[in-house]
Amino acid sequence: MTTHPVGPATADPPPIDPLGPLVGTSYVDALVHVRASDGLGRRTRDTVRTRHFDLRHVGDRVHVEHRLIPTQVDDDLGGLLAEELFSPGWLRGSELFERVFTGLVRSLHPDPLVGWLHFYRNTLLRLDASATSPSQAPSPAPSLVTGHGGIAGYAPVYRHAESLVGPGSVLELGSCFGFLALRLAGHGHAVTASDVTPATMRLLGAVAPALGRDLRTVAADAARFPAPDRSADTVLAVHLLEHVDAATGDRILAEALRLARRRVIVAVPLEEVADETWGHVRTVGLDDLHAAGAASGAAYTVHEHHGGWLVLDV
Repeated sequence: MTTHPVGPATADPPPIDPLGPLVGTSYVDALVHVRASDGLGRRTRDTVRTRHFDLRHVGDRVHVEHRLIPTQVDDDLGGLLAEELFSPGWLRGSELFERVFTGLVRSLHPDPLVGWLHFYRNTLLRLDASATSPSQAPSPAPSLVTGHGGIAGYAPVYRHAESLVGPGSVLELGSCFGFLALRLAGHGHAVTASDVTPATMRLLGAVAPALGRDLRTVAADAARFPAPDRSADTVLAVHLLEHVDAATGDRILAEALRLARRRVIVAVPLEEVADETWGHVRTVGLDDLHAAGAASGAAYTVHEHHGGWLVLDV
């Protein structure tokens, strides 16, 4: 076996386009080539085979062939990639992780919006099922993962965030795919979802109407958000601070306090080591949250519930 763990090339590749066209039946960008298996089972000496993936390197690209079906396309794909390809060391780095993840979703349907709607609907169904008693729950396909990164792991984080949001409008900073924003919009809140990646916000803006959710999307840096003071009743920064350095995190928290009329809600995973697969660049502990709350000058509480929480009332 001569396949070695790789990260992204040193030159900055073009950004991911989640709504771009396929090349034939494959998702292809500067770093990855992802396709659904045709069942022929081709394998070379340099192929790494796991339960769901065949991985090999061709030139500058990582080639991934997968054995997944549309009912398995949900946010548990992240945990699956971590378990089978990234944690064992076959691949590394958040750049490749995001590109392979996008390729898995995109390669299952030629229409990008249809593929992403499979992903969003399946994920939201699982999130809803996680809050329902077993006798009443819908029956989505079995989860692909059980550990870190799975939907079951962050469903209680979303539920807890929702329980802390009061009446009125909500701004979510660093919303990524926007599952929490979509859920809050479904509960009747006026929601603005924001993320620094324009393509992610284009994607969320495209799928939200098809999901029957009314929300606004803004591509913006959470540390310099383009809105007036006190523009939202509640501002969320849920699993955002671990993705940025400490100085940027301080600016994000200051910006959240500027933007909030009533409450700021911050959540972080409590890790011993920052997990680079998920794009984490530092750990944030309960002591860090206490220090941030004390420095803010606002009334605050810190508690633990599937991670650490800082709630500031302004």
